[in-house]
Amino acid sequence: MKISGVDIRPGNIIEYEGGIWRAVKIQHTQPGKGGAYMQVELKNLRDGRKNNVRFRSAETVERVRLDTKDFQFLYPEGDMLVFMDKETYEQTTLPRDLLGDAAAFLQDGMDVMMELYDEEAISVQLPDTIEATIVEADAVVKGQTASSSYKPAILDNGVRVMVPPHIGSGTRIVVDVYEQTYVRRAD
Repeated sequence: MKISGVDIRPGNIIEYEGGIWRAVKIQHTQPGKGGAYMQVELKNLRDGRKNNVRFRSAETVERVRLDTKDFQFLYPEGDMLVFMDKETYEQTTLPRDLLGDAAAFLQDGMDVMMELYDEEAISVQLPDTIEATIVEADAVVKGQTASSSYKPAILDNGVRVMVPPHIGSGTRIVVDVYEQTYVRRAD
């Protein structure tokens, strides 16, 4: 589907110079002289490169629709991660880099949403929050209650998060996967 260069919004996926790109940031600019343009920061979904491009209102780009499919995470294999299609039970191996920091939160049997373009995996969406156990938490320093004080804690997957002072070692908590922050105590 063709769209005008000034109609690009953050999150849109477009085909540009033979690659598949996601619009990260946009800025609409109307200079004193000359036509208005859209300054768009693009991120290549295949290799992670970033690019800043100016699109004039007369230019058109191809907007790409990605297919989404349910997959299940099976196990890590070196620098690769193995997923299974929940409909066909077919296994897919993807590089750990595709998930970025969120890869640390993968758990065996976790359901994920995979975005595909021409049957090629472009990105993997994990659940927004997961439950994790704290393996190590610093002791509370007395007298630091004037402001909301948080202390560092290390989760069972090795990720470090800041937690409230009443949370101790061995406690199960809910963590935001993409922000890597404490949400609440698990039930």
